[in-house]
Amino acid sequence: MVLWGTIINAVAIICGALLGSVFNRISEGIRTTVMQGIGIAVGILGLTMALKTENFLVLIFSLVLGGVIGELIRIDYWLNQLGQWLESKVGRKGNGKGNIATGFVTATLVYCVGAMAILGAMDSGLRQNHDILYTKSMLDGFSAIIFTSTLGIGVMFSAIPVFLYQGVIALASTFITLLVSQETLNAMIAEITAVGGVLILGIGINILELKKINVANLLPAIIIAALMVPVVARLSVYLN
Repeated sequence: MVLWGTIINAVAIICGALLGSVFNRISEGIRTTVMQGIGIAVGILGLTMALKTENFLVLIFSLVLGGVIGELIRIDYWLNQLGQWLESKVGRKGNGKGNIATGFVTATLVYCVGAMAILGAMDSGLRQNHDILYTKSMLDGFSAIIFTSTLGIGVMFSAIPVFLYQGVIALASTFITLLVSQETLNAMIAEITAVGGVLILGIGINILELKKINVANLLPAIIIAALMVPVVARLSVYLN
């Protein structure tokens, strides 16, 4: 089943969030220290991923064009609106410092932008191998406990966009080998990973509250990066 790994991932997030809501009576000092640790770890992960780019110009162009598209679409605004709508339906604030909108947006970005989300979903679609998503499920489940205890129950609702996002990638991947070669596919994965790394670095900065970065508005950069790889490959052939 192509979507099995994605289903397990979504369930793991929900279970982790429910456990995190039980352990919500944590002192402010512990919350702050834990979130700082998570922010540093997320930032380092993003930096490591970003350095995997094979074409720095593709990375820069993708971020610039993706940022323009994201600002025009106002992805960050609509994600926050969705989070606030969920908050009005649930009818109560999340635990700790955050509210449902904050927890929902932060967790959605963390769980969707990472390389494991893309690579795992693609592996599910290409080979129906869910090992990467099984591993991601364990990581997301444990992190959901921490996120929920600090950001609130809104983290649980991130399971919905995670399911839709990874599900679409998994289903699309069943056809991608008909369109591009394995070499091009590997190059696409490398640039998607690099752009995703930059976005994850931005999430880390947001968690550390160093500066507010509209990471959601940069999400189209991932698609731009994937589309640019075959275009650049064709151009290089013509120029040579």
